[in-house]
Amino acid sequence: MEKALHTAIGVRDVYGEELRKKRKIMRSIDEVFRSYAYDEIETPTFEYFDVFGREIGTTPSRDLYKFFDREGDTLVLRPDFTPSVARAVAMYLQDVPRPLRLYYSGNTFVNSKEFRGILKENTQMGVERIGENSPEADAEVIALVIDAILAAGITQFQVSIGEVNFFKSLCGEARLPEELRETIRTEIIRKNFYGVEDLLRSYPMESGLREAFVRLPRLFGGREVLSEAAKYAVAPASEEAIERLLRIDELLRAIGRQKYVSYDFGALMSYHYYTGIIFSAYAHGAGEPVAKGGRYDGLLAHFGKPEDAVGAGIMIQQVMSAAQAAENEEERQIAPEVSPEVGA
Repeated sequence: MEKALHTAIGVRDVYGEELRKKRKIMRSIDEVFRSYAYDEIETPTFEYFDVFGREIGTTPSRDLYKFFDREGDTLVLRPDFTPSVARAVAMYLQDVPRPLRLYYSGNTFVNSKEFRGILKENTQMGVERIGENSPEADAEVIALVIDAILAAGITQFQVSIGEVNFFKSLCGEARLPEELRETIRTEIIRKNFYGVEDLLRSYPMESGLREAFVRLPRLFGGREVLSEAAKYAVAPASEEAIERLLRIDELLRAIGRQKYVSYDFGALMSYHYYTGIIFSAYAHGAGEPVAKGGRYDGLLAHFGKPEDAVGAGIMIQQVMSAAQAAENEEERQIAPEVSPEVGA
């Protein structure tokens, strides 16, 4: 008996009605990108290993799909679009007027061993805004993400915004060694304020600074949390982070997007190339964020052309799950009540 062939672990086939829905969602998001005057870019499915190397701080080497070409060079399937776009901008688009607005779509590949139903091949769409460091640029990308999620038919979602410079300024003031800094960052992401307190118990620092670290996992909510966080702004960098978030909040309120936004100072992504705001969008019906992004002013310097930049990626599989949940909820609400038969 011949052995049946099937897909590899972590990938799947998409066809029929599911594929039609996927294409429709992607077209809707594409229209939003173009309405913001973003121009499309296409980068290779695989790149040299150095594009995603450790110093850039994207995906760990063990999670990359690596292989060799005929010349013996190490290549990888892209795990993330942003370094690829940064590489292309540094190579070919230096003479294009700034700010440069680009968008992309395609599949990413991460050889993760996590068993949470997360695929190893995922479709992603996203934007990169390059050549300007301003709250206006940050707010534009966040507003664009909100509009893209709405265009996909999702109304129950929240974009959680953080600021990595706030955490970095606390670490700098406390002179934390790199290893301890990373351990504390992990505990803050987990919202484990008891763990943060235990880690710092034997480390010498001012009581006010210690309290700031312990409070970070609890500093999340609406605009009011920015005022609370300001109490722990111990350095110019952290003060500037608060001021920037307040300006972003004002800009989003001016265009009526504030109801989709919250703030979280304990949101510290694992991607080390972020240098300012970071954000994740969570939606009802999706087990993982439907979108992620942030500012990465230092990334293009790795490709020889330093420039400020901010961007976001939208995870299509997660968007589809949330859109389906929204569709099911709508059908449930409009379904007519069935009256019992007379005499039953």
